[in-house]
Amino acid sequence: MNGKLLEKLSLITPEEEDILSGKPYVNRELYYSSSKKDEIDSSRVLKNGKLIDLRPHTRFLHFPKHTHNYVEFIYMAKGKTRHIVDGEEILLEEGDLLFLNQHAVQEIYPAKKDDIAVNFMILPQFFDEAFKMISAEESSLRDFIISCLTKENLRSNYLYFHASDIVPVQNLLENLIWNLLEDEPNKRSLNQITMGLLFLSLINHSEQIRISNSSFERQLTMDVLRYIDTAYHDASLTSFAEERHLDVYTVSRVIKKETGKTFKQLLEEKRMNQAAFLLKNTTLTVEDIAVSVGYENISFFYRLFYKNFSLRPREYRLSQ
Repeated sequence: MNGKLLEKLSLITPEEEDILSGKPYVNRELYYSSSKKDEIDSSRVLKNGKLIDLRPHTRFLHFPKHTHNYVEFIYMAKGKTRHIVDGEEILLEEGDLLFLNQHAVQEIYPAKKDDIAVNFMILPQFFDEAFKMISAEESSLRDFIISCLTKENLRSNYLYFHASDIVPVQNLLENLIWNLLEDEPNKRSLNQITMGLLFLSLINHSEQIRISNSSFERQLTMDVLRYIDTAYHDASLTSFAEERHLDVYTVSRVIKKETGKTFKQLLEEKRMNQAAFLLKNTTLTVEDIAVSVGYENISFFYRLFYKNFSLRPREYRLSQ
């Protein structure tokens, strides 16, 4: 990270000075809701109607179990911090990113002076623009990741990205921190666009996502969607199950439960969306597009495309 930014984030705050001088307890007035005992309140940490803000994580202090009425991202800029989320231990190391939705129960152990974490506090409406940016090409994997960030699931209310080796993610996070710390022109638009680009980069590196170990079904679904997203040309449920030494019935049942769709439906959806993308953005023939997305039978491809879009492929191309 840029040395100037890291220096700013490393400064001992007045709150930390109090802790070091002998007040090793959480100042509830800085964080907690007046109506809910263990909930950190957005009105305390997001001032003046802001939709997003950041603050360096308060070191030297144990934060007992709590929830947030906003979405929180934690970026480990330097060192490490230990968290318990929904009863599961997570050790954040330099470059890691932890996304917590509004239903996660979190506990944080004391950090040392050189353990620099950045807490992004975000109201859900801030994501409207970011989600628009990542909706250009339909993707079940994208939709699933968004649902992990926004919907309650008692088995898994967080996403953890081991992102230290992903240069675009690190650059975007540094840009976001800079924008929030400095009084830059067009600050809100810059932040929303940067967040959208961050989501796109993370989705492109979804193999680095970790979901709660207790949620086997959710992790399996993520793996299936990632497999379909990258191997859609010749993907099959049987091949996926055999590679992971699972029975087809288990995989099929989990996918249906978690997404509401069968493997066949998800694969067809991906292939059709990819075909539509190629029709819109390339000059490839319809026949070449059909083969490229996994259909040797061109007549069958035509029927599927019409079923999904109510237009024939050439009509779809001309309508764009």
